[in-house]
Amino acid sequence: MTKIGIILGSTRPGRNGEAVAHWVHELAAKRDDAEFELIDLLDYKLPHLDEMLPPSMGQYAQPHTQAWARTIDSFDGFIMVTPEYNHSTSGALKNAIDFLYAEWNNKAVGFVSYGGAGGARAVEHLRLIAGELQMADVRAQVALSLFHDFVNFSEFKPTDFQVDALTTVFDQVIAWSEALAPLRAK
Repeated sequence: MTKIGIILGSTRPGRNGEAVAHWVHELAAKRDDAEFELIDLLDYKLPHLDEMLPPSMGQYAQPHTQAWARTIDSFDGFIMVTPEYNHSTSGALKNAIDFLYAEWNNKAVGFVSYGGAGGARAVEHLRLIAGELQMADVRAQVALSLFHDFVNFSEFKPTDFQVDALTTVFDQVIAWSEALAPLRAK
């Protein structure tokens, strides 16, 4: 069965992303066309990139990088939950992505973002990064507004429209993950 990782891309204390990622995982758990697992960056304690060799060489020296590589390698696709900080994604998510290379290749990725402008600018940056990592980013995305999908900018209350948008993200990530399976098998 296709296995999709839901990456919680913020490590900030009091992060809104925790409620968002749990919402994504809760709705994913109702599906029977793929397995979904929540991946919280807090669980990996990745320091600022500390590998001597470029990730494209795949020669990871640090135990934390090896553990992170095993986790990411075990999935067929991803849904990244990202905040928008200063018109981009979080430093924690960017750092976690930068640790690896081949483990990301030929996998689909979809995005659930949140921020004042729905996190749209963070996703645009992540789409560029995904291209360099040979990932297939799906067109659909969920863009959660701090003004409409949160009460007082902190209590997550997504509008009904967002459930439909997330369903489309799931559908596309699963379809592309399955389509890319022959490339991952090589």
